[in-house]
Amino acid sequence: MATLDVRPQLLDALSALRERVAAARFPLPLPGAPRARANRDELLAQLDDYLVPRLRAPEAPLLAVVGGSTGAGKSTLVNSLVGRQVSEAGVLRPTTRTPVLVCHPEDQHWFSGVRVLPHLTRVWTTRRDGTRDDRAAPAAGGDSDRALRVETADTLPRGLALLDAPDIDSLIADNRVLAAELICAADVWVMVTTASRYADAVPWHLLRTAKEHDATLVTVLDRVPHQVVGEVSRQYGALLTKAGLGEVPRFTVPELPESAGGGGLLPASAVESLRVWLAHRAQDASSRRQVIERTAYGVLGSLNARMPELAGAVAAQYAAALRLVSAVDDAYEREHARVRDRLQAGSALAGDALKRWRAYPLDCGPDELLDAISESLEALLLCAVTAADERIDDAWRREPAAKAPGLARREGRYERAPYEDAERPEHRIGVAVRRWRRELEEHAEEEVRALDRIDKGALPDADVVAALLATAVLGGRRARTAGETLAERIGVHGALRLRDRGNRLLTDYLDKVLGAERERRLAPLDALDVTPEPQAELIAALSVLQKER
Repeated sequence: MATLDVRPQLLDALSALRERVAAARFPLPLPGAPRARANRDELLAQLDDYLVPRLRAPEAPLLAVVGGSTGAGKSTLVNSLVGRQVSEAGVLRPTTRTPVLVCHPEDQHWFSGVRVLPHLTRVWTTRRDGTRDDRAAPAAGGDSDRALRVETADTLPRGLALLDAPDIDSLIADNRVLAAELICAADVWVMVTTASRYADAVPWHLLRTAKEHDATLVTVLDRVPHQVVGEVSRQYGALLTKAGLGEVPRFTVPELPESAGGGGLLPASAVESLRVWLAHRAQDASSRRQVIERTAYGVLGSLNARMPELAGAVAAQYAAALRLVSAVDDAYEREHARVRDRLQAGSALAGDALKRWRAYPLDCGPDELLDAISESLEALLLCAVTAADERIDDAWRREPAAKAPGLARREGRYERAPYEDAERPEHRIGVAVRRWRRELEEHAEEEVRALDRIDKGALPDADVVAALLATAVLGGRRARTAGETLAERIGVHGALRLRDRGNRLLTDYLDKVLGAERERRLAPLDALDVTPEPQAELIAALSVLQKER
């Protein structure tokens, strides 16, 4: 039997491409994100369920997936092709919930493992004395809640398997998703529609998808009343021709008493032409090779358009993330510069802090003065963080990407765990200012101890030195006398040295506080891990695959 000649290098390149596709993420709610996610999932389904398994085992049986809308008669058609009821059919819709795969008994081993549809648990049926014994065979990596029932029938030719898929327009979302996945696993797409629904949008979407992928496709116009069979067939053919599908094989099944309710088998003559067509594709070496090559290479060829589209969606995600980051950076850079200017201008020595300084030392002690200055610094930093967040909120409101779960804030908290238990900004800033104060006091104590080693005379109080240092560093021109008094207490060189350390300490804490708040604002976005690498990796993987082809 003629089969594809597939080189190992091509399979390696395809596997690498599959990993790049699986790694693509679209967490930001951009207008094109739902389509990108659907395209990625569809592509993964085709790679995992069809292309890679087919190229690795080109001698495996052809898989013809029978798909269509609710009530199209898919199960009845499959049962009639097999010659007995293997798939439940009935008037209740949607009927087909667990997909059923039927193959020749000698081909069962191809489908009992995980070669195709590895995520579905296998359930197979054996018959003893006319009874049915269903047993579940969990596939490696299979989902126990999603099953594929495998039936065998010696009325099917070897090398051909039929799969009755759920309704593509099922009211149950999981059924629709599963139907799409199963169709992606097909060597042959058998699309079933009816005389009353052949113009519906859903089946035409699948027909156009098959055309885009250059899949081997056959259509069945089912339940056509005898009196309008010619007219309906002509109109359906015209629609196919208009869609560029005029060469697709078409089969017409008339409306028969057995069709009513979906419970009976159609006469063999009603489906004979389709059965012969499928059997020929499975048993004739040339036809089989043509089917496999067309569908497999059709999927490979579709990657030339689908991969760049996927890479473009990844790039759009990264561009949106950059805009969000840029808004955060811009807001905090502006506030950082504004706070620095205000500190240099002595704006921290205002309000109660200025009042305490003017009352020092007669009516205000060093601890009270340092308390007031610390509170003023805390208020200045909190004002800066609040202003930065408001600026960010305003910029993000214009960005659809900012509506991603976890990015929105509520009263200083993030909506998504693990950020729900985060402290409010005033608490975090208060902690930072208290640490700044402790370090400032430690610097003052070190300077006083240094004086003790030089001069054994009366030493200044370390608390007084710390209060004067804080006032001189944060007060600007308003606190000129604080620097002069400090020089009198510890000497000019000591005062200059201590003020330099105090200025560096203030700058460090300003950077730490605003930097930490900036990082907190970006943390939910960072957790989404939107990076530029996947775009380049997708294009590189496609390039390697094209070279190997």
